[in-house]
Amino acid sequence: MGKGLHRDNQQWILDWLVKTTGRVQNFANDERQLPVEVKSYRMIPRSVYKVGKHYETIAKAAEEHGHYETAAMAYLKASDLYREGQHTIFQDDNREKIFLHRKHMETFDKAVELTKANVELVEIPWEGVNIQGRLHLTAGGKKGPVVLFLPGMDMTKEAYPTPLSNQFGRRGFHVLSIDGPGQGMSNIRKIRITDDNYERAASAAIDYLVKRPEIDPDKIVVAGASFGTHWGTRLAAMDKRVKAVATAHSVYGPKKAIFEEASPRFKQMFMYMAGMDDEDAFDAMAAKMGNLDYGPKITCAVLMITGEFDPLAHLEDAVELFDTIAGPKEMWVFENEFHRVSQKEALAGLEIYNFEADWLRDVLAGKLPKDHNVIRVIKQNEGAAVYDGAGLPIYLPGRYEE
Repeated sequence: MGKGLHRDNQQWILDWLVKTTGRVQNFANDERQLPVEVKSYRMIPRSVYKVGKHYETIAKAAEEHGHYETAAMAYLKASDLYREGQHTIFQDDNREKIFLHRKHMETFDKAVELTKANVELVEIPWEGVNIQGRLHLTAGGKKGPVVLFLPGMDMTKEAYPTPLSNQFGRRGFHVLSIDGPGQGMSNIRKIRITDDNYERAASAAIDYLVKRPEIDPDKIVVAGASFGTHWGTRLAAMDKRVKAVATAHSVYGPKKAIFEEASPRFKQMFMYMAGMDDEDAFDAMAAKMGNLDYGPKITCAVLMITGEFDPLAHLEDAVELFDTIAGPKEMWVFENEFHRVSQKEALAGLEIYNFEADWLRDVLAGKLPKDHNVIRVIKQNEGAAVYDGAGLPIYLPGRYEE
C-alpha cells in the first residue's frame, strides 16, 4: 500500500475488533462473518480458505453421488468464502489473492453447471479495456426487462445474483451483474476506479445490453447494493435509458462517513481499488464523490433504502439527496437498523431484493404516479413493512409519537 493511511497506525484496534466481533466492518451487526480461529486481520485469507476448501470438498462428494442440488449449494458457499478471502488482500499480483479469486470463480461456475442455469460470462468493451459481467437470462431467454445490478465495493458480480438466489429472475427480469472498475476481475486486471468512471462503465454495460435480442431496451432498470447506491444514483442521472433505479444499504451523499468515521478497511480497500497510495490525493478525489448535484438530473423513478443509523451514510445526507431528485421517488428508512437492512425482522426475514424487484416491476407496469414522493419509516417489529409507514416523522420531535 505504499505510504499507507494515517489510520493504519491503529491497526491493533481493527485486529481487536476482528478477534472480538468476527467482522472487519459494520460492527453494529451482531453476527460473525469470519471463522472463530481468526484473531487478526492478516489471518483472514488462509483461515477463510480452509473453511471454503472444506465446503468445496463436500460439494465435490455430493456431486460424485449425483446430489447436484446439494453440491451446487455447497459450491456457492465455498465461492462466497473465497470471495471474502481475496478481498482482504490489497496488493497487485499477489499469488494468494489471484488464487482465491480463481477459486471464487471456479466454484461459482460449478454451481452454474450443476443447476443448468442460463448464466453467461460476458466481456463488455469499455474505454479500451473489457469488464466482465454475469448475464442471468430467464428460462427460455425470451425478450423482456432487465436489471443492471451494481455490486458494492466488497462484492463481485458472483456475489449476487446466483443460480439459487435471484429474486429479480423469479419476477421475469433478466439480470446483468458487473465487475465495474476496481471490482472482482477488474481488480485482477488492474482496471482502476476513479471518482466518476464507474458510471461510465455501467453505461457501457447498457450499450452491451441493448444489442442483446433478449433485452427490451425500453425496460432497463438498475439495482445497486452498498456503494452501488452511489453509482446507481449517478448512472440514473447521466443515462436516460434507465427507467428506474432501486438501491439499498446506503452510501448516499458525501463520503466522509464511510472513509473517515467507519472501519479503516473501507478506505484501505477503495484506495487499492483506485491504485492510489497517496492519502491526500485520495481525499481530494473522494471530495468529488458526492451526488447532490445529480439529484435534479434524475427524472426516472427512484427508490432509496437506508438504515436509520447507517454509519456509512448519515440519514440526513440521504434525505437531502432524496429531496433534490426530480423524478418520482420513494425512500424506505428502517428503524434502528444500520448498513445492512436485508433479512431483518421488519421484512419477515426476507432478502431486500424481493421488495426491490416488486417495486421495479410495479414501476414498469405504470403503477407509480409521476408526482410520487413518499418516505416510509419501516418499524422493526410491527406494521406491514414497506406497505406501511408513509408519513411517519423521521426526526424528533414526533419521531415516536403517533
